[in-house]
Formats: sequence, C-alpha cells, structure tokens
Amino acid sequence: MTRLRFSAVVGQEQAKAALLMAATNPLLGGVLLRGDKGSAKTTLARGLAALLPGDAPFVELPLGATEERVIGSLDLAALLVDGEPRFRPGLLAAAHGGVLYVDEINLLADHLVDTLLDVSVSGINRIERDGLVDEALAGYDRIIGLDLSEVAVDGSQHKAPLGGEGTGPNPVDRGKCGWKWSIATERNGIPIGWEQAGANRDDCVLLAATLDAVDARGLLADIETLHLDRGYDNSIVRALCVELGIDDLVAAKRRKPGKGKTVKKKSVSLGMRWPVERTNSWMSNFGQLRRNTDRFIHHRLDQIALAVALVITVKLVKWADRWSPRSRWVRS
Repeated sequence: MTRLRFSAVVGQEQAKAALLMAATNPLLGGVLLRGDKGSAKTTLARGLAALLPGDAPFVELPLGATEERVIGSLDLAALLVDGEPRFRPGLLAAAHGGVLYVDEINLLADHLVDTLLDVSVSGINRIERDGLVDEALAGYDRIIGLDLSEVAVDGSQHKAPLGGEGTGPNPVDRGKCGWKWSIATERNGIPIGWEQAGANRDDCVLLAATLDAVDARGLLADIETLHLDRGYDNSIVRALCVELGIDDLVAAKRRKPGKGKTVKKKSVSLGMRWPVERTNSWMSNFGQLRRNTDRFIHHRLDQIALAVALVITVKLVKWADRWSPRSRWVRS
C-alpha cells in the first residue's frame, strides 16, 4: 500500500502546523486531532513519523490494550528461564522517538488516557505499583498458587525522619516522626493487599483499607479464615468482617485491664499469624521502607509495591530452581 507523504495532504493547514510544532518542541506534549472520517488524521500522523530524523517508529495504540501493554511489565517468562527479573517494554517504549497514535481516543479507557497525559506532560514513563506488582502476583498465582485458606493482617511501624503526608508521632519510638504499613498475606506469606498511614494510627483503623486493597485484586471473596492479633479484638472489626462476608475470624482476645499485672506472663502463640509477622520482617529488610525518606503517600505505596514484587520474584526463582542439585530449597 502506497503511503501519502505529509506534504501530499491538501488543506488541513492548522493540523499540519500543530503536528510540526509538536515534533520540533516535545514539551508541547502531543496533538489532539478532531475531524470526520476521511479527513486525513491518520495519514498526517503517519506522514509526521516519516519526517522525523532516523527510522522513527509509528505505533498505533489499540483501544483494547491493557495498562501493562501500554507502559510495560515484568517479563515472567524470562524470570523463570534465566532466573533474572527483566522489564518487558510496552507500546510507549516502542513509540519512543516517533509517533504514538490513538484513533478514537474518546473510546479509550479513562485510566489509560490519564497515563498517556501524564507521560506526555512529564516526558517520563513511570512504572508504578499496580502494573508491576499485579503482574508478579498473577504470575505467582498461575505458577505456584495463592493459598487464601488462611489470611493474616498486621501492621509494622518504621521511621520517617523527613515527615510529610501520611506520617505521625511513633508511640514506640519516643514520639519521633514515623509511618506504618498494614499488610495482608496469604498462608505462605505472599502479600495480597496493603495500606500506609502515620505511625500513630491504630492497626484496626487500617483494616478496612487493607481489605479494600485485597478486594481490588479480586481476592477477598476467596478468603476462608482471617487471623488478627488482639489489637483488632473489638466490635467494629467484627462488624466490618461480617459486612465483607468474612464469617471465619480468628482474633486473639484482648487482655482485660489489670490482668497482666497479677498473672504470670506467658508466651502467646502466633497461630496462623506467623506468616504476616515473617513478611513484615522481609519487608523491613528494605532500607527505604525501614527508614523512609519519601514525603508523599503514593511514593511510599510505590516502595511497598516494589518490595513486594521483589519478594515474589525471589520466591519464583527459588521455585523454578527447586529440583536443582545446587539448590538449597527452604520453604521460607
């Protein structure tokens, strides 16, 4: 098929001028072409790519594309074959230095439109929490399998010396500025939902947001038993679980006032809460989580998501190598 050159289109002078300005000044962010069918919108876009220096690509974004297909994702196939995590570039990377064309952008999903606008304004394709970590979770579920028969939720408090939103005085660190995360894990300790807040927020206050994050991944309905510590032993938490359809709740009983002074202290069994305690220990090994210097909530959530993706990656690598004579596979 013969392609018309940019200059072969008759008329449409304003559209041509806008496209040429966008090509010479990328800070403009892009061009929105509006017109009836047959008004040469696609032809002009293809012709612009031919005018750009080098072998500039022309990439069309299909309306049914997923966010991972647009921005990129973790290449799980390479992870299992080579044992190394690799990034799989998306359509934005394929169009770098050329033209990314979206026909009938009004029909594109709103969250993808927001992503394209962010990239066009900032010039940066930011791979954030949901795309990468959800791909890792889906891969783990596909290869090993998430065990939602026993789910536990707990919080963990850490330092935030620079303050910022989502921080507060840490009651276990002499009131210094800190933050905390609340995390839900499946039976083997794989995180399936999380939230963050100031270090002075009670764990039970974050339970609803944590379970909402689990629900957003379509996993809430599969939870059979939810395990919580004594900090969640109250009527509000029980009512929330009933509302969410969680009918098997195991929560350690809160000690009655004064009982702890007269009774000899005994060790408390963690039961099926030990996986979330172990996961909190894993997460605390990441320095930027243990002593966080971010000042915005979404940055901390991104840090958590990156840590979760790395934890899952390690688990997948160990699983792939479990039969190797050199492997010292330990279920941890």
